[in-house]
Amino acid sequence: MTTLRRPTLSGDVIDAIAAGRHRDPFAVLGPHVVRNDDGSAVVVRAFRPGAQALSVLHQDMTTPMQQLDAGFFEAAFPGRDQVFTYRLREQGADGTQREFYDPYAFAPVLSDLDLHLLGEGTHYRSYDKLGAHVHEVSGVRGVHFAVWAPNAGRASVIGPFNAWDGRVHVMRLHPGAGIWETFIPGLGEGTPYKYEVLAADLRGKFDKSDPYGFFAEVRPSTASIVFDISNYRWHDEDWMLTRAKWNALDAPVAIYEVHLGSWMRKVDAPPADPAEPGSGGWLTYRELAHALVEHVKRLGYTHIELLPISEHPYDGSWGYQTTGYYAPTSRFGTPADFMYFVDYCHQHGVGVFLDWVPAHFPKDAHGLNYFDGTHLYEHADPRLGEHSEWGTLVFNYGRNEVRNFLLSNALFWLAQYHIDGLRVDAVASMLYLDYSREAGRWLPNKYGGRENLEAIDFVKRFNELVHAEHPSAITMAEESTAWPLVSHPVYVGGLGFDLKWNMGWMHDMLDYMSQDPIYRRYQHNAITFSLMYAFSENFILPLSHDEVVHLKRSLLDKMPGDLWQKFANLRAFYGYMYTHPGKKLLFMGGEFGQWREWSEARSLDWHLLEHEQHAQLMKFVADLNQMYRAQPALHEVDFHWDGFQWIDFHDVDESVIAFVRRAKKRDDFVVVVCNFTPVPRQGYRIGVPAAGQYRELLNSDSQYYGGSNLGNGLGVPTDALPWQGLPYSLLLTLPPLATIVLKRTVVTAGEEEPAKQPPLPHA
Repeated sequence: MTTLRRPTLSGDVIDAIAAGRHRDPFAVLGPHVVRNDDGSAVVVRAFRPGAQALSVLHQDMTTPMQQLDAGFFEAAFPGRDQVFTYRLREQGADGTQREFYDPYAFAPVLSDLDLHLLGEGTHYRSYDKLGAHVHEVSGVRGVHFAVWAPNAGRASVIGPFNAWDGRVHVMRLHPGAGIWETFIPGLGEGTPYKYEVLAADLRGKFDKSDPYGFFAEVRPSTASIVFDISNYRWHDEDWMLTRAKWNALDAPVAIYEVHLGSWMRKVDAPPADPAEPGSGGWLTYRELAHALVEHVKRLGYTHIELLPISEHPYDGSWGYQTTGYYAPTSRFGTPADFMYFVDYCHQHGVGVFLDWVPAHFPKDAHGLNYFDGTHLYEHADPRLGEHSEWGTLVFNYGRNEVRNFLLSNALFWLAQYHIDGLRVDAVASMLYLDYSREAGRWLPNKYGGRENLEAIDFVKRFNELVHAEHPSAITMAEESTAWPLVSHPVYVGGLGFDLKWNMGWMHDMLDYMSQDPIYRRYQHNAITFSLMYAFSENFILPLSHDEVVHLKRSLLDKMPGDLWQKFANLRAFYGYMYTHPGKKLLFMGGEFGQWREWSEARSLDWHLLEHEQHAQLMKFVADLNQMYRAQPALHEVDFHWDGFQWIDFHDVDESVIAFVRRAKKRDDFVVVVCNFTPVPRQGYRIGVPAAGQYRELLNSDSQYYGGSNLGNGLGVPTDALPWQGLPYSLLLTLPPLATIVLKRTVVTAGEEEPAKQPPLPHA
């Protein structure tokens, strides 16, 4: 090797590289063909702070590099006019040596088409290109990194492999797309990393987790971790091929809502908080899979719904303030462990829904907030970009790359993790520009209205894409207002969701059930009003986590009366819920009567099952699910008047209602009667649509469930006495604080015999 007589770089360039202020180090470092009066040469340059010596290894030659400045090395190969493959050998201050390929010697990986689609906002597998991917380039294995930061003055990959020094692995910018990328050979799965982003003026510096990172450190650490999610081998083919029938609108959908960190904790682990018994160590995804599926199967639920498991820094946010949209939280294991969780659920016939939060994100410094020194993912104007109530930021849905980030994320969970449906959180906060904002603290749309037109367009596109690419998956909206057509297709003017949470039913019923029965006569409309709008949307009836926190008390503790009456009230309530039109959702702990409010910091109080009344309540919930799944009348026609018929809703004084639920086959029906007072009613007559013998399928007052065992024995025959506008009638005994479900089991001559269904335990 000989050096060229004229210097190939100015001192200013070297200083800029050493200070980390050079905006395009790929133009300086790595191999370059240099021509001057002395001829041509290939010059290899490297910046390795802390290196005592550096050499270029090419073929069988070892060429020492000249140190031009602290950490800056150069070697010239005169007479060459084409770059060549080489490795670098570095000698550290302690004398140790390591060899590696030079990351500045590799060409870009992203194609022009990738960059075009990413900029256009139509690259719906953007997670395949952005983020960190174990990759092979020119036969060399390493990790390819790419991040969108269009306004950054510099972006670097930092980690233990470069002592977290942002000057070492500066990325290459694609100016038109605003995307930075680099390939670092030799790195592999399990490598922690972040992006060091400098603002445009090269002064402000931000260490950021990867927005597209697949895995992250356990909080409070915040680095992303390289993980190859393509290695897992799924075993749920049968479920995926047939799940359309389990997710259908005419199928029984009974959802068990779960917060994985507090459903159950390790009993042999010391409590994280001495004041909180049950706050021991978390179960892993794999441990949860076995324990949770066993519990859910025993109770007869069809699906579980997980509070957000995407990575979040603060336990108390329950996952709703996400920083790692593409990373299942590392609290419970690796991405492969979460895949195992979903896979195991599917192999045992349990669907998995996921809470998804595209409405807002937290202000944590390592997250999306002010990502490249500008308001990139959020609006700059706080009147558009901030939820002061939650202390979070609103996505800028009008920006192509932001919309692409979120749409790709939705499809990511469905494609890569086989999630069966997404429940979109806080939809109302997306739809309204003035949501939870005082006058003067929000900006109207271009027409002067309060509707967020960009968010509406985003929601519609989300639903169109999900249903096009994953037609057997479903979408659900937590939408708390009267926005029309939420669960109607986009092509008829709707938002495109399959289902909507019925928040009105939930609030009305919880208010009604919390009243002393003596006062319920004055709020009778609370139990009937929901039928005024029950078929305007495809509703889920939710009793969710939000109703058992923040001093609202647990469901059981909301119920009035003495201990017996509290359990009886709750059973009657559940009975009405399961017979009311709509799919069902119950938050964990409600199945056995959790006394304490839910806390994310501790396990559910499983010891309560040692007490008979709690075990009996859980038996009742299991039997409710069994009946619900077995009776087409209770699930086939949830979203049309054809599936429901009032018998009587006028008995205000006695707080009794009665109605019919029908299957698609209209002569397959059940009769439901609810008595919401503690007074037994003997000889209570109701009308029924057909003659025959009616038998109780379920009686919430059964002794098996802790009730008084009052009921209608082996069945009741109809009387040929028209009643309440129906041609026949029954004379019933109504148990106190109870729901009974009856089915015609013996018919008159000449009528078709209905399908036999063994009754569940009753008096």
